[in-house]
Amino acid sequence: MNFTTLDLTIFIGYCLLIVVLGFIVSREKKGHVKNSNDYFLASKALPWWAVGASLIASNISAEQFIGMSGSGFALGLAISTYEWMAAATLVIVAIFFLPVYLKEGISTMPQFLLKRYDSRVRTVMAIFWLLVYVFVNLTSILYLGALSLNTILGIPLGYGIAGLAVFAMLYSIYGGLKAVAWTDVVQVFFLVAGGLATTYLALSIVGEGDVLGGFASLISKAPAHFKMIIQEGEMMIPDGSGGFRDAYLDLPGISVLIGGMWVINLNYWGFNQYITQRALAAKSLNEAQKGVIFAGFLKLFMPLIVVIPGIAAYVIVSEGIDTSFIQSMTDPEAGVIKSDRAYPTLLQLLPSGLKGLAFAALTAAIVSSLASMANSTSTIFTLDIYKNFFDRGASEKKQVRVGRITAIAAFFIAALVAPALRQLDQAFQYIQEYTGFVSPGVFAIFIFGFFWKKTTSNAALTAAALTIPLSTAFKFLTPNIPFIDRMGIVFLIISVLIIAISLYEGKGKDHPKGIEITPDLFKTSTKFKVGAILIAGILVGLYSAFW
Repeated sequence: MNFTTLDLTIFIGYCLLIVVLGFIVSREKKGHVKNSNDYFLASKALPWWAVGASLIASNISAEQFIGMSGSGFALGLAISTYEWMAAATLVIVAIFFLPVYLKEGISTMPQFLLKRYDSRVRTVMAIFWLLVYVFVNLTSILYLGALSLNTILGIPLGYGIAGLAVFAMLYSIYGGLKAVAWTDVVQVFFLVAGGLATTYLALSIVGEGDVLGGFASLISKAPAHFKMIIQEGEMMIPDGSGGFRDAYLDLPGISVLIGGMWVINLNYWGFNQYITQRALAAKSLNEAQKGVIFAGFLKLFMPLIVVIPGIAAYVIVSEGIDTSFIQSMTDPEAGVIKSDRAYPTLLQLLPSGLKGLAFAALTAAIVSSLASMANSTSTIFTLDIYKNFFDRGASEKKQVRVGRITAIAAFFIAALVAPALRQLDQAFQYIQEYTGFVSPGVFAIFIFGFFWKKTTSNAALTAAALTIPLSTAFKFLTPNIPFIDRMGIVFLIISVLIIAISLYEGKGKDHPKGIEITPDLFKTSTKFKVGAILIAGILVGLYSAFW
């Protein structure tokens, strides 16, 4: 990829803007020493638009730009169900979960588990989250980001991983969540503008200069790629090794609407530290809810910039429109076309100026998610592990220092592990599947903790202990069951165990730490209600059009 002076100016300007802005917004007033509330919760001062922008910037990363475009290449529009179902999930989270969190006055998800259950549940889940954040999320984002640098600029994978980690650390380690959240507002601009530029190019190539014609051409030349509900045996996709497998294993029919997909989304958007941390840092519940609904509208829009380019790449390859494009899609070592190379290959075709903007967008998506993930990792370790087991009397200054050291350590570990993901064809599915080993247990622990006062601590601890063994057993003993269905089954088994243990142990009585839920807790503003209805209406329209 040949960068012109204009491309380099745009990209370097973006990098400097983010780093400088990160330091400016995280500076404290004269005489004020940064405390844990400043570092981990941005002084609880975020307005709704910053909450929404930060949610999306933290969520949309290389796994979407690279991974979801790769899945768009292989699976088609059906992969958009992760984005569109997330919009519906965000409405539920805003109405039913945020009020409880803010009522309980918690800073981390493990703190909620301590209040509702006990220290054992808190510690076990804190360790689970730390492992998933470092070895699945941080690792995969670094790998996919470095893969894009390798495909676009020819930068060796190891150097790309190190460079992205250092860039994310430059502004996030010092400033904490405040630096991350406020720079995310700028990151979202680059993310959307650059993403749209790539989509415009992809559709122009397919439509021979006509963008709308290009979209129509996608539908006519790849009709199977515009079905939201995939039946068993209907579509075969690359397995990353030159063979094929059933797409149903990734997106199992109607289950994506009424099955395990809800476990994925509610766990991710409702009980995930690096997501909920933004809402917990809002000025008020109303601001948090408005920010979440804003993020919901942005999620409806995301497939246009992260899925459609992948489908366009599929048409370019299948129709033999551009031989050099096909060559770039082919992995030089494996000698097969790799789905995850679709987006980086498209970037190489952008004209001067837009190339720099699109590359800035991709980098923005990567580093914002890296910074968010590392900040949440440091938050959980500092407040739930270090302060609980190593230094209960740690000063505010020491907590901030431990948080910074933890973030650096997380980056270092993830950078060492990241190269091991090279054999994957669709890294997005890897992330979903292996995060899903923990998701059923987490979802059950929280949902019963919220809404069933009889749930006991031992029942929750059993759920935490069994979620990974049960998920692993199903993966290897029943390999033909799609992982989304597997998550749903494991959640149902764990739910039955929670109910049985709680009723046996508590003799039918409410647990002393059960949360008092009253209807007035879930009241929302008129603006929120209008936004929620609009999201629901748009979703009905989208699924009706592409069923």
